[in-house]
Amino acid sequence: MSRVVSSSIDVEAPAEVVFAILADPRQHSRIDGSGSVRDTVSGPARLSRGATFGVDMKLAGLSYRISNRVVEFEEGRLIAWRHFGGHRWRYELEPVGTGTRVTESFDYSMYAAPPRLLIEALGFPKRNRRGIRETLVKLRSVAESDARTVNEGKHS
Repeated sequence: MSRVVSSSIDVEAPAEVVFAILADPRQHSRIDGSGSVRDTVSGPARLSRGATFGVDMKLAGLSYRISNRVVEFEEGRLIAWRHFGGHRWRYELEPVGTGTRVTESFDYSMYAAPPRLLIEALGFPKRNRRGIRETLVKLRSVAESDARTVNEGKHS
């Protein structure tokens, strides 16, 4: 069984526009499809490899704060972060026609049996698959809107 849950979507926006959203932690609640990311974020305005940022979260009615570290970063192409648990949230961007294919992944392959079994028993792979799909739909909408705004600004 794969321990990486992922989905992809094509976005009619350049990779720079999509990446700008992903690299700004204050925009994460704007695209969150899981309903767990809140607006309160601490950390840099723009992420880079090694950067840390904190996010207020809510899951199953419980509020908590999570600290993340950017562990993969390739400008305009790849960004991933992890928190104390070790699993990663990764976004990969690939040019497709006039737009960008975005793949979001939840990777918990680093866990041995006890924590892995707990993650699976609590239903995180299935829940995260739904959240990823919804996030990608929101990301597409936001990025396409941002791209139109950028283009309108160039033509004014």
